[in-house]
Amino acid sequence: MKRRNFITTSAGFLAIALTPGVWSCQRPVSKKKNFTFKKYRAGKTFVPITQVTPDDGSYVHTYYDICSLSPSQRYLAVTKVPEIKRVPHFGETADAYIIDLEEQTIENVYSTKTWGFQIGANLEWGANDRYLYTNDVVDGTAVCVEIDLEINETRAFAGPKYNIAPDGSCVVGFPLELLNVTQQGYGGPSQDPENPPSLPVGAAKDEGIWRTDLKTNKKSLLVSLADVAAKIPEPAPEKDGTFYFWHTKFNNQGTRIMQVLRCMFPSGYGGRNAMVFTFNSDGSNINFTVGAPDIWASMGGHPNWHPDGEHIIRIIQIDETERFCQFKYDGSDFKILSEALEGTGHPRIEPSGKYLMTDSYPLDSYGNQQVSIRLIDTLADAEEIVCTLPTLPRENLKYPTLRLDGHPFWSRDYKKIFFQGAPEGRRQIFMADLSDII
Repeated sequence: MKRRNFITTSAGFLAIALTPGVWSCQRPVSKKKNFTFKKYRAGKTFVPITQVTPDDGSYVHTYYDICSLSPSQRYLAVTKVPEIKRVPHFGETADAYIIDLEEQTIENVYSTKTWGFQIGANLEWGANDRYLYTNDVVDGTAVCVEIDLEINETRAFAGPKYNIAPDGSCVVGFPLELLNVTQQGYGGPSQDPENPPSLPVGAAKDEGIWRTDLKTNKKSLLVSLADVAAKIPEPAPEKDGTFYFWHTKFNNQGTRIMQVLRCMFPSGYGGRNAMVFTFNSDGSNINFTVGAPDIWASMGGHPNWHPDGEHIIRIIQIDETERFCQFKYDGSDFKILSEALEGTGHPRIEPSGKYLMTDSYPLDSYGNQQVSIRLIDTLADAEEIVCTLPTLPRENLKYPTLRLDGHPFWSRDYKKIFFQGAPEGRRQIFMADLSDII
């Protein structure tokens, strides 16, 4: 047979071409393994904390802006990452697992070459518990992979996935090979980590966010780098800047997409120069959101949609102090959510707008790195520390991409918080039960 009809997947199984760009492979059948959830510091935390991953390796979830719980909330998708103390090499695999939170079992469902320590295998659920999505290297390119948990098959599509539409109709994303040039740990291991793939100087007209329809497998350029860069309200401070996209995120309603744009200058001016834009899900109505005295310098970090789909939550530096801020998708209706509490970490807010949770990274009395999960009452301008536990260091690492951030995310009913830590030096996932609080 010709190579275009058969390929080999990351797990070493033969994939068959169904249609141009769509590959099918029966995934290996694995047995569910039982393990016992462990209480963490029982009776000594603000709410009950449970470790929901086993002690047989290192596990991460996706990113703080993605709920790793299935739509029914019964299953948790996690990635088991290699326990290495260096930048991952191209070709090394990580394993996707499903944890049954009711039965306390774990099952391996896929192995992929496309993963990073910050977002694992970027696992996302579709519109129901049947379909799980990740990426993998197929014919040399990282593309979206659909895992059908019901019939035990996988399909690979034409385009990359950074985020899936809430209704499961399509995936969107910047080529994953191009993520490492601005920051490692979010796309997949590069063949040459010191010199990852890059773009020519400027804002490319033929590269950007690709949309792949999961029914037709039609891949199309939704917005180009040039489309979005043209909406920057001020000229660049230097010539020879190169533009890249970063996080791409649908709102809960599937009507708009939030997009981070970065620009790298040869001089290093402004670092990554991260700016936040929004546009409609069809690529129209591109909006620059919130500016600053120097929009080309660092303006804050970790933007994410409010559940209402109209506003964005982001940490922004206000008068030399970072604050939790909220603004509309077009930059209007700006407000500071807390005048008293400093903005830290990866903030998420629940639908009513009362409770915001995030992480912070204090040092203990011995100088060891910790992660604290903060629950903030924005109406009372007060906070509680849900939990503090050891993590892997965030600073002074030879390879910063190896750090372990808390990356807390809400459960779908906003009654629990899931987050990461390493109390025994291994990456693990924990659940905080806020049912009696919220």
